[in-house]
Amino acid sequence: MKVLILCGGIGTRLREETEFRPKPMVPIGTQPILWHIMMHYSYYGYRDFVLALGYKGEMIRQYFLHYRLMVHDFTIDMSANDAVTLHPCIAAAEDWKVTCVDTGERALKGARMRRVKHFLDEDNDDVFLMTYGDGVADVNLDALLRFHRAHGKLITVTGVIPTMRFGELKTRADGTVSFSEKKTAGPAMVNGGYYVINKKVLDLLSTEDSCDFEIGLLEELAEQRQVMMFRHEGFWHCMDNIRDMDALNEMWRSGKRPWAIWEKGSP
Repeated sequence: MKVLILCGGIGTRLREETEFRPKPMVPIGTQPILWHIMMHYSYYGYRDFVLALGYKGEMIRQYFLHYRLMVHDFTIDMSANDAVTLHPCIAAAEDWKVTCVDTGERALKGARMRRVKHFLDEDNDDVFLMTYGDGVADVNLDALLRFHRAHGKLITVTGVIPTMRFGELKTRADGTVSFSEKKTAGPAMVNGGYYVINKKVLDLLSTEDSCDFEIGLLEELAEQRQVMMFRHEGFWHCMDNIRDMDALNEMWRSGKRPWAIWEKGSP
């Protein structure tokens, strides 16, 4: 099953970092947040990634083009056309398949999704997984997929309780979702960005830069009762600004890193 990660945004609220690099390449510890997200999916066996690139996407391309050289010891023979020999290392490189797609610097999320459709269609599954390149969580992805298979709607969105307030997700009696702006003072579920999406949804999007996903199609499908919420009450944290980045790095340094479930062994 394919995993689509949206990596094209400019990240204006984290300009201290994103002036120099795309937001998914902002580090937590020694690796970019994108690596942490991919390790989470890989832990559950989802290792076929499609990255929708945009702003400073060349830095993400370079990261993966040189990934094995960065994690392996190597010998370069400069007398033999710079032939490179990789040596075994203690931590083997991840067994990922990574497709990097330039989806345009100005495109909104819906356009990026539509522009990678032919890559998502390469497998025979009727759904794909999707998330954003700026948040980490300990969402049980197997449970998320089982939930989606069971209800039969077009989209499952993961509801989380954030430390900061965004637009709220509300569920109706039949389990489908409605969206509203933040109004209440108490804890509320918000869109945590971990989706399961039926591929039919891609045909409802366009390649025009102005085609969004959350503002537009997702709201329309919610009104049609085609969006269900998977409730996640565990850890979730986005990297929205410099305070978020500092908090995640402090968690990493302290060893209290609840999203790093791959460090705990097999699921």
